[in-house]
Amino acid sequence: MENESLPENLEENTNDNPQDDALHQQVAVAGLYENWFLEYASYVILERAVPAIEDGLKPVQRRILHALKEMDDGRFNKVANVIGQTMQYHPHGDASINEAMVNLGQKDLVFDCQGNWGDYRTGDGAAAARYIEVRLSKFALDVIFNPQTTDWQLSYDGRKREPVALPVKFPLLLAHGVEGIAVGLSTKIMPHNFVELIEASIAILKNKPFEIYPDFLTGGSIDVSNYQDGHRGGKIRVRAKIEEFDKKTLVIKDIPFSTTTTNLIESIIKANDAGKIKIKKVIDNTAKEVEIQVQLAPGVSPDVTIDALYAFTDCEISISPNACVIIADKPHFVGVSEVLKVCTQQTVKLLERELEIRRDELMEKLLFSSLEKIFIENRIYRQIEECETFEDVIATVDKALDPYKPEFYREIVEEDILRLLEIRIKRISKYDGFKADEAMKRLQEELAEVLDNLANIIRYSIDYFKNILKKHGKGRERRTEIRNFNTISAAVVAAANQKLYVDRVGGFIGYGLKKEEYVMDCSDIDDIIVFRQDGRCMVTKVQEKVFVGKDIIYVSVFKKNDDRKVYNLVYFDGKTGISYVKRFKVTAVTRDREYDLTAGNPKSKILYFTANENGEAETIQINLTASSTARVKQFEYDFKELLIKGRDSMGNLLTKYPIRKITLKSAGLSTLGGVDIYYDENVGRLNRDEHGKYLGNFDAKDNILVIYKDGQYELTNFELTNRYESKDIVSLTKFIPDGIITALYYDGGSKLYYVKRFRIETTTIDKKFLFISDEKGSKLTFASVDVYPRIEMSYKKDNQSGIIKEEVNLDEIAEVRGWKAMGSKLSTFKVQHITPLAPKIVETPVKQLDEPSANKDASTQPPKLIAPEEIDFPESGDGTTGEQLGLF
Repeated sequence: MENESLPENLEENTNDNPQDDALHQQVAVAGLYENWFLEYASYVILERAVPAIEDGLKPVQRRILHALKEMDDGRFNKVANVIGQTMQYHPHGDASINEAMVNLGQKDLVFDCQGNWGDYRTGDGAAAARYIEVRLSKFALDVIFNPQTTDWQLSYDGRKREPVALPVKFPLLLAHGVEGIAVGLSTKIMPHNFVELIEASIAILKNKPFEIYPDFLTGGSIDVSNYQDGHRGGKIRVRAKIEEFDKKTLVIKDIPFSTTTTNLIESIIKANDAGKIKIKKVIDNTAKEVEIQVQLAPGVSPDVTIDALYAFTDCEISISPNACVIIADKPHFVGVSEVLKVCTQQTVKLLERELEIRRDELMEKLLFSSLEKIFIENRIYRQIEECETFEDVIATVDKALDPYKPEFYREIVEEDILRLLEIRIKRISKYDGFKADEAMKRLQEELAEVLDNLANIIRYSIDYFKNILKKHGKGRERRTEIRNFNTISAAVVAAANQKLYVDRVGGFIGYGLKKEEYVMDCSDIDDIIVFRQDGRCMVTKVQEKVFVGKDIIYVSVFKKNDDRKVYNLVYFDGKTGISYVKRFKVTAVTRDREYDLTAGNPKSKILYFTANENGEAETIQINLTASSTARVKQFEYDFKELLIKGRDSMGNLLTKYPIRKITLKSAGLSTLGGVDIYYDENVGRLNRDEHGKYLGNFDAKDNILVIYKDGQYELTNFELTNRYESKDIVSLTKFIPDGIITALYYDGGSKLYYVKRFRIETTTIDKKFLFISDEKGSKLTFASVDVYPRIEMSYKKDNQSGIIKEEVNLDEIAEVRGWKAMGSKLSTFKVQHITPLAPKIVETPVKQLDEPSANKDASTQPPKLIAPEEIDFPESGDGTTGEQLGLF
């Protein structure tokens, strides 16, 4: 065939050699690569990796759903058969279809699955496609399909038609979530809660504000403070749910999204092997529910280990969302709120289109019913008996309908008359005008309803969403708890997996100097602070062996921003011969940089040095040289007289005479006073940053009192690494040894309510004590740390219909006794309702809690009364209280 024209990048072969065929052509590669690459990138973006905003589906997912709809007969289908059906539309292998089906099935929304579909929690794969079965769920049939509102296109081979986009009347994209990697971009949209999405869609239609956050089938907890509506640059932190089974065992109940139990266990073992955490064994008991037991090594703190698991293992992961969707055949980066708005408005349009189609159908039915009624009751069919041709028949019927045509909403056409002529004689003979009128009336009522819904489409759409929620929302409540996470310092929670040694004379430190002086245990990520005789200090990363300078006088693990550790020193100034005394802190430094603690003159040196963990100020004795001209050659100095300043300060003059010796005279007390402690309920942690409720000023001997909803109390120290589950706590306050606790509880044995008042008599730290009855069904219903708590009690006397209300001073019902005492009965009648009241005011109030400093905001004061606002009790007195009534 003669080649009449060639593309610009093709040239004719001009070789005169007859052995060379004239069709041989040379192809210029330059210029082709760019176009081909762009075409390939566009194909991957649009046809494989990124979902369309119209239905929230990738092409393979859309084709699977379409194929399943074609096969749908209410029964399960072999997945292998569905794959074969889908391959008529999807121009790729069966493996990609199978993977996409399993992924959709594990999300438990659009498919009903039968057989082993794998486990997203453990990472176990699904059985072979020939062994598992699937069908569309009722939800999918309700919200995804409608051939009348679907735009169609030809399949890749032109033999079939497939949907351009399915008419999904639900934000399926946000419910499922999606992850895809294309050429040059990627998308990562988190799954969101089914119920919350519907509620947010309703809020959009009502022009009300809304917020939506991710929710995962794996449960756990999530920090969405930096979610940024799913935009690029945002980040979420997801944590496993870790509970303290006992002091030696932790239990992981939920796992973070995008990980598996296998990967999680591997990360724990890896962290243990690296020395980041110290555990004895990990046991995977996962069955119907996730359960991973972590057995701790002896002497390891459960609270610190929980933080270490979050810091060094997959128990906490960070995920960066990146919401990218196809809008008008182009990828767009948008927020999830915008996606939800688009999906909601699309649902409204689809519902409106369905109503318009139904309106047209009803109007056509009414029109034909009217024509049929006229045709039969007016015996028009008899007028055609004498017609000789079919054209005459049509003309006769058309003329007979002329008087009624103005009543119809459209012109009567030939197709309408043909339908009338198709009515059989049998039907005409049995025609019932009354039944026909009733049927037309029902059609008119339905048409009126449809027209009303079209006129009030927003109201109709809201009702639609509510119906979807009612019909399919059961069991789809939020699984992932939204909470704020505290920032865990890896250096604080890392296990001490190394031993620190020092060569003071040679100037080396490290964990490899095993023959030198042992200093302390440390972790391999710690920083070490070193003080030398020449008056210089530096901070360096711990290593196997590192040179830090000769004549080391002090070495320890450095804690950044530690404002409680104070260094006391006396140094000799080599230029003036004067000895100075100073107190200072080292809170922040540049690693591996030397800092001079003296005046910076040559031959200066440190004469005395102490490091004090809590700002202690000791008294020292100074002995001057015998040859000095001072009259008093021995005197004492108390460091508490000296202010704490920066490390660069020169200090105060101690003496201008040469010093022979300095010795410790007596140890001192802290000059920093107590520590102000706060409790942040959102993260369940103590802090010194003024976050949350102010608990008081704590000295070293002070403790925290925790009262739990299960009727136990516990004393703990005020270490900032302590963990408290706020949802399990009734009261968390500073422990006052003489303080009185008032408790109201239901005794499961006697079926009565008791009031008890007691003081804490135990001294054991980190051990829980049950202070209510241990009978089955016993529940704590009220707890107060006030001295004079009051309640309003509503009760019913026997054989009386009225409700009696009475104010009760609980301190008058029960005397203060031991914590094991039963207490006194609240009432022998059936308690109906309890409302806590403000505590009774007395002339000389008893100070039960430390008063916070004057500059503390009143809003941070600890509440005196800890109890639910209103407590309802069943009339039957069957012991249903506390948690069963939703009090906590």
